[in-house]
Amino acid sequence: MGRITVCDLVKTCLPQDVIVVADYDEKKARAVVDSYIQSSNYSGPKLEAVKVNVKDRVAAAKALSQAFVIINSSPYEYNLNVMAIALDVRAHYIDLGGLFHMTQKQLKLDEQFKAIGKIALIGMGSGPGIANILARLGADELDTVEEIHCRVAGCDKTQYTSHPALDVSYSLQTILEEFSYEPAVFTKGKFQFVPPMTGLVAHRFPNPVGVKKPMYTLHSEVATLPLSFQNKGVKEVSFKIAFDPEFIEKVQFLRDLGMASHDYIDVDGVRVRPITLLSKVALSQTQGQVKGKLKQYEIVRTIVKGIKNGKKLTVVSDCHIQGMPEWGLGSDISTGSPPSVVAQMIAGGEIAHHGVVPPEIAVPTKSFFSQLKRRKMFVKVVRQAGWRFLT
Repeated sequence: MGRITVCDLVKTCLPQDVIVVADYDEKKARAVVDSYIQSSNYSGPKLEAVKVNVKDRVAAAKALSQAFVIINSSPYEYNLNVMAIALDVRAHYIDLGGLFHMTQKQLKLDEQFKAIGKIALIGMGSGPGIANILARLGADELDTVEEIHCRVAGCDKTQYTSHPALDVSYSLQTILEEFSYEPAVFTKGKFQFVPPMTGLVAHRFPNPVGVKKPMYTLHSEVATLPLSFQNKGVKEVSFKIAFDPEFIEKVQFLRDLGMASHDYIDVDGVRVRPITLLSKVALSQTQGQVKGKLKQYEIVRTIVKGIKNGKKLTVVSDCHIQGMPEWGLGSDISTGSPPSVVAQMIAGGEIAHHGVVPPEIAVPTKSFFSQLKRRKMFVKVVRQAGWRFLT
């Protein structure tokens, strides 16, 4: 996802801007930078590569001392580390989410970011991120809000020359945790937890995605939306995502085998965490080569139920994502591009909030979705009388 964010910044930033690609493995950061600047006709923003270990707060702050905004694409378990670095260098901060519990910890740093006059925009990818801003879009139409439900699904009809044994588009560790940890739901005005991989009910998405069976997973939307819309009376908030049935079977097998464990085990005298080992192995897979055109499609949907002018109304907002083949990007652009969009909105003065803030509070909907449209993502809103829409 970090590579996609860099791609978006390179394609859309001004030539006088500076993009610093930071990674624990400086060679990988350098490879990303070189993939652009070695082009004979490159005329984009200045690119630099630096080594950064987010566990070394002092050294990391020194390496990023000139940062205006830090976009954190590291695993969410390091969110607090990177936020501390942002505070040290007095930079704005953006990340891709914190799987509910981390998000709750991050919100506690609100006063510290307010004190330096900066914003920490937490959960600014697809879900969380686009889903949250769709919630704002729906809630703004209603006088009171009863329910908010986020649903995500996609399809891939691309032809590939080969497939890896386990095809993952984002952190396998995060996926395993989503399959293992009890998902949070906000119901009857209270946070509760349900068994993982439950809630598999058929849900019809717009074509070409069609009918899918999304399931509850632990996600950041549920941590912030009840707080953001409590003044409108929200009582129910949930998040579900649909995975391919074959993928679910594979990940569930690995989870049940114990590969999602964070507890260290001894392997020939070496202490390793199964989940770390599995993630490392998965990353080493040879990726399938695209044959022909990318044919990926994703729907990020948010359903908001409430009252308008004394009558029940349901607002269904769908963000359609088809990728940017000219950038070499599929539907994963929905997660990788939003951090670039909002970083540039902060730089342009369109986002003026300070403190630790979720997207639904800080990001102006009209401007944000206008920027997504430039990246071939568009929003369609449907309004239905009553609350009968199936969630």
